[in-house]
Amino acid sequence: MTSDTLIVAPSWIGDMVMTHSLVRLLRRKTDTSIHLLAPRSTASLGLRMPGVSQTHVLDIPHGALGLYRRWQWARRHDQLFGQAILIPNSFKSAITPWLSGVPLRTGWKGEYRFGLINDIRKRDVIEHPLMAQQIAALGLDPGESLKDFPLPQLVFDRGNFLKLAVKFGLSSTEKKVTAICPGADFGGAKRWPISYFVQVGRAIVENGGAIWLIGSDRDQSAGALISEGIDGEVIDLCGKTSLLDAIDLLSQVDQVICNDSGLMHVASALEKKVIAIFGSTSPAFTPPLTKKGDVVQQKLSCSPCFERECPLGHTKCLYDLEPKKVIELL
Repeated sequence: MTSDTLIVAPSWIGDMVMTHSLVRLLRRKTDTSIHLLAPRSTASLGLRMPGVSQTHVLDIPHGALGLYRRWQWARRHDQLFGQAILIPNSFKSAITPWLSGVPLRTGWKGEYRFGLINDIRKRDVIEHPLMAQQIAALGLDPGESLKDFPLPQLVFDRGNFLKLAVKFGLSSTEKKVTAICPGADFGGAKRWPISYFVQVGRAIVENGGAIWLIGSDRDQSAGALISEGIDGEVIDLCGKTSLLDAIDLLSQVDQVICNDSGLMHVASALEKKVIAIFGSTSPAFTPPLTKKGDVVQQKLSCSPCFERECPLGHTKCLYDLEPKKVIELL
């Protein structure tokens, strides 16, 4: 057994990016290796996180227990880690470190994990209001306070970007490039209306700017509609790139307009200028973690509700948030 640390990583892209705050905190305290155990949906992000020695992929379908695969991984990595820190709050996430014989298993109280976790922490939402702070605090020793909270950082691959530039015809230009990221996997209560993105895009083009639309394959229809609605220099890359490609593309833009989404956190960790649109969620919990971030939010008595879809059926938190508020920030 070594003193290396295993971080059981989350399946949401934004949460995975925020996990780098924990990595940076641990690196300040120790020179031992830090490993990530991540689902396929977020594992590639570990390749762009400074301080991560190795990322292990635990390929289990979403919602499945996958006990045999967890046991297989545990047998291959038996007694290799001195501590495991669990970001997910689920019972399933605690099984693998326990099977691996990790002596110190740290995580939040939740989902009947007594025994599987032997270092149970309670979230302190007063001292640590931000989710990224709560994640980082799992790396503190008992009685230690979170000082000089480290923001997540990602690195990019310029060589890969140059290949993407050739593939998609991203010729060098003196125009300011704005990335528009219209997606948010959590649900419709986090996605600004497509027609509003179109209005903002038209304003950018009219002022001599260029636009790259970036998103997953689930954002292809939104990207097509936005591209069709803007009469100008628009390159629609939605559904055409991997997550690592998206990182490298965002690293080269001047500014990013997005929902509260995984790509918001990616752009922030790349220290881009970010204009983030919030609907059902709260920037007091998951803001863009960058000094260059601006938040646009329609404050209503019913928000934030943190629901995937508007429980009242009107989604006024997004539909009442007019495009001119974003255009003014541009």
